[in-house]
Amino acid sequence: MTSTQQLAERQVSAAAVATFVIFGANGLVFASWAARIPAVTEILHISSGQMGTLLLCTAVGSLIALPTAGHVIGRIGTANSVRASGFLAAVAGVAIAVSLLAESVPGTAVALFFFGIGIGLWDVSQNVEGADVEHRLRRTIMPKFHAAFSGGAFVGALIGAGLSGLGVGLPQHLLVIAAAVALLTFVTPRYFLPHVAPEQPAAGEPKPARGPSAWRDPRTLLIGVVVLGATLTEGAGNDWIAKAAVDGLGTTESTGALLFALFVLAMTATRFFGGSVIDRHGRVAVLRASMAAAAAGLGLFVFAGNVWLAAVGAALWGVGAALAFPMGMSAAADDPKHAAARVSVVSTIGYVAFLAGPPLLGYLGDLTGIHLALLAIGAPILVALVLAGVAKPLSSRE
Repeated sequence: MTSTQQLAERQVSAAAVATFVIFGANGLVFASWAARIPAVTEILHISSGQMGTLLLCTAVGSLIALPTAGHVIGRIGTANSVRASGFLAAVAGVAIAVSLLAESVPGTAVALFFFGIGIGLWDVSQNVEGADVEHRLRRTIMPKFHAAFSGGAFVGALIGAGLSGLGVGLPQHLLVIAAAVALLTFVTPRYFLPHVAPEQPAAGEPKPARGPSAWRDPRTLLIGVVVLGATLTEGAGNDWIAKAAVDGLGTTESTGALLFALFVLAMTATRFFGGSVIDRHGRVAVLRASMAAAAAGLGLFVFAGNVWLAAVGAALWGVGAALAFPMGMSAAADDPKHAAARVSVVSTIGYVAFLAGPPLLGYLGDLTGIHLALLAIGAPILVALVLAGVAKPLSSRE
């Protein structure tokens, strides 16, 4: 092996570790917010429907950022995109904390909007970097990156449950998390793969003709629909398991946070070991099995008559929700030349469900109770199950 090849391998290994850390930091900051949503409703004295409106502010911010993320990444690279988005998310986290201390609903809404912008750009950037590393390694590793996200979320959920039990306020919690995220997202991307700027034509040469927009590619759009249905089950679990346990089962806030932590732990374990399962059985078969498990876990969680059965349902729900999103990102990035644009498109479509779906469940929860409202995600799960075949790889790796 030449020294150049050894250097390239070291770069890819370092980029893999850095990407793993960035995914974990993303999960930590997200769960630090999600696990303590019941505390937000108490601090601001709002209903589930009004909480849904606040969550919609995050969704709108992300849905503004996601369609342009591919262009931003193409210009400044994944490393600088993560730095910018992490800084924005950290500043927004401080603003959320200050708004909660002031018991200001409008201030919290504005802060969540900018939090959504930061999280949206951060998500696409880390997935594009992860897909690049996966292609260089020539094996399925994207689920492990998403396991890092889930692992960070699990740690965040445990911290949230512990601090809630100790009586530590959410604003103080968010301030510490914001500082950690700002530091991690500034330092870690230095180990990402080198950014290759778009080639510019020489003076006097015509500009190359543009290829078809990723928004007009049928396979990309169908993968987006699958991801939309698949990620709704993850988003609903992230935002509403804790609240549904408190409202539907009469548990304490800390017990609700622990059920959320169990959901995230199941996702983390499945994602960590899921790459070899995908390589062995194929992306499509695993995607179909995932959707079936998600539907079964959801049903058990909703209809369980006690906390222990609900815990089993939450765990199975987490297993089913674990691999769909990373498989969707890998499918969108099958062609490295168009990876950034197509990941941006699929992320945008998927996040309509991941971010906008939970607020809509909040509105429905005002009518039926959030516990029963969760059943509404069964239909999109079935759509994802039916359309799973579109995620078949373009290459012959599977």
